[in-house]
Formats: sequence, structure tokens, C-alpha cells
Amino acid sequence: VQLQASGGGLVQAGGSLRLSCVASGRTFSGYVMGWFRQAPGKEREIVAAISRNGGGTYDADSVKGRFTISRDNAKNTVYLQMSSLKPEDTAVYYCAASLTAVVGREMRPDYWGQGTQVTVSS
Repeated sequence: VQLQASGGGLVQAGGSLRLSCVASGRTFSGYVMGWFRQAPGKEREIVAAISRNGGGTYDADSVKGRFTISRDNAKNTVYLQMSSLKPEDTAVYYCAASLTAVVGREMRPDYWGQGTQVTVSS
């Protein structure tokens, strides 16, 4: 599957952004989807994940209550709605797809998108 992420940009602290990731190739609904991020000098970390039918989600503690992951299987798209953004949310955000039915911090992607930069100014 090929993943194309978009929607990043520069936003002030407290603002919002919505990331999108469109998948092509094999059946989108067969994948657990997730969003990861990597800040400069830090390891890549999971932000959120969503089950194949969208019925189950996981949010990292650092974004809980501020970010929401969702998916539209008819559009082969997964979203990350980000609100109340903080400067520490600044990172490159990657969407990822996994064939393994793990929705949580142990998600192990099989495919990665190219990343989209999110910068939050104070």
C-alpha cells in the first residue's frame, strides 16, 4: 500500500490542524492505521492508532483530549484532527499502516507515508 500524508503547516500555539493520509493499493480496510511523529533529536513515537473498522482507537497520553484519529474506508483516508496545539507538538508526522491487529503503543507498521511537517509557534 502507498500512503500520502498532507495537511501539515505552521500554526500558533492553541491552534488546530487536520492531517490526512490517503492510501492506494491493497484494501485499505484491511489495515490498522496510525499516526507517528518524530521531533528533531528524538525517536519516532506513536501518536494515535485506529482499528480496521474505526471502532477502536488509541491515543498517546501526550495528545489525549487534544487529538482525534478517524478514518473513512470509503475514501481510503485516515485523519488526525489536532487541537490545542503546543510547541512540543512540533514534529514530522507520519501515517502508517499495519497488517497486524494491534491498536496501541505496540503497533508495528508495515508501511509508512512520507511525512508532513507540523510546526507550532509559541
